[in-house]
Amino acid sequence: MNDHSTSSALTISRHQHSLGTYFKSLNEEWLTRFFVIEPIDQQVLSHPEKIIQEGGQILYAKLGQQVVGCVALKHHGKGVFELTKMAVTAQSQAKGIGAELMTQCIQEFGELGGKQLYLESHSSLAPAIKLYERFGFVRKAHPFESEYQRSDYYMLYQPQESFADS
Repeated sequence: MNDHSTSSALTISRHQHSLGTYFKSLNEEWLTRFFVIEPIDQQVLSHPEKIIQEGGQILYAKLGQQVVGCVALKHHGKGVFELTKMAVTAQSQAKGIGAELMTQCIQEFGELGGKQLYLESHSSLAPAIKLYERFGFVRKAHPFESEYQRSDYYMLYQPQESFADS
């Protein structure tokens, strides 16, 4: 994983304290464009260090020195991780940045010893759902009550199923 950049090439970096403000601002930009910021969002976005302290990770996408995207792996214990808070700035979308964040996030999930990876989304976000499916996420029934009011779409990482369906 690249942790620095000297050109305008895309790099992915792990969380550093100095990047925490981007985690919040990127997600707030995305959330206010499509939904509203819920109390659970404020809680998670205001304390990115907590994700790291609890065994997760946050990854940031940079074009040169500009942070243009992020994604978090939130650890829920016993090897269960949630892929959450993925955001790419509007002007940087449709450039493969989300796909690169997904690639690195799944690699990081493996490095963290993850056993199960899930995400919650909304059915109106067709481009995001298509991206998740490309990376092996399969829609399942919600196995628990979501903390997010906007969540109506639950997906589980099962890469062997996505290749079998192709």
